[in-house]
Amino acid sequence: MELTYRPRRLRRTPALRAMVREHQLAPTDFIYPLFVHEGASNEPIGAMPGAKRWSLEGLVEEVGRAWDLGIRCVVLFPKVADGLKTEDGAECFNEHGLIPRAIRRLKQVHPAMAIMTDVALDPYSCDGHDGLVSAAGVVLNDETVAILCRQAVAQARAGADLIGPSDMMDGRVGAIREALDEQGFEHVGIISYTAKYASAYYGPFREALDSAPRANADKPIPSDKSTYQMDPANGREAILETQLDESEGADILMVKPGLAYLDIIYRLRQESEQPIAAYNVSGEYAMVKAAAERGWIDERAVTLETLLCFKRAGADLILTYHACDAAAWLRQG
Repeated sequence: MELTYRPRRLRRTPALRAMVREHQLAPTDFIYPLFVHEGASNEPIGAMPGAKRWSLEGLVEEVGRAWDLGIRCVVLFPKVADGLKTEDGAECFNEHGLIPRAIRRLKQVHPAMAIMTDVALDPYSCDGHDGLVSAAGVVLNDETVAILCRQAVAQARAGADLIGPSDMMDGRVGAIREALDEQGFEHVGIISYTAKYASAYYGPFREALDSAPRANADKPIPSDKSTYQMDPANGREAILETQLDESEGADILMVKPGLAYLDIIYRLRQESEQPIAAYNVSGEYAMVKAAAERGWIDERAVTLETLLCFKRAGADLILTYHACDAAAWLRQG
């Protein structure tokens, strides 16, 4: 065959492939999500093999392990006791609550580790929604944002480096930015859940935090979060959310879930010069774990390929429960 171009020439050896590789993974690309509870011991999470609800001291050890593997950011999620859950979610801004104490403890032991937090009411609400639910069963926007601002300030005061509003209320990024600045936290960044979809992939996460919507005899509770999280059918809407979050002061933009929404990551990358994060969510993690346990796939190969696909689509950062495993595999080469 008389061919001028033979793309296989540059695929012939490992050295040649490495020379022209367009994207690389590194442990510093990963943000490691960690669940924390008040218990004295670490508890395995049934739907997320390998993941745990960490005690405070267990959390300190796990963050140290992540640091040693080259990971430089963790994000904290609380498993709040039922007795502390209320309709107004007021425990979320308790400066002596679980997350502020966890932040302060981590900053004592691992001061260089960047700490991201979650801003939403669902772990703290007896209704299980990210916002306040009215007597008529409506998730209230502006009233919720006022509480989220107090939550964000409490987390910043404890030492958080990045505030992560995951609630999807309109206008919350700008309100949180203003609240942080007014309290002297201009240096604290906002990593916004810009395009967070009303996805079926979150099931294992809600088991880990016991944060799913709950029935309430006193008022109707929406059974899902589709009135504030985005419709999975929509792509252009993500551009609108991107433009709004940028105008309100978000420092990093996030797409959640990640794997089923690679096209949305790509769209945000084309739209914005801000750093883009992708959340490799609990359902995606659980599917890989389940298939690997049955011997149907190679967990290492599939995980590293998946994470690389996020980078190829345009993500700069990846939130993944596989963070420590992936960092270790990358170190092995």
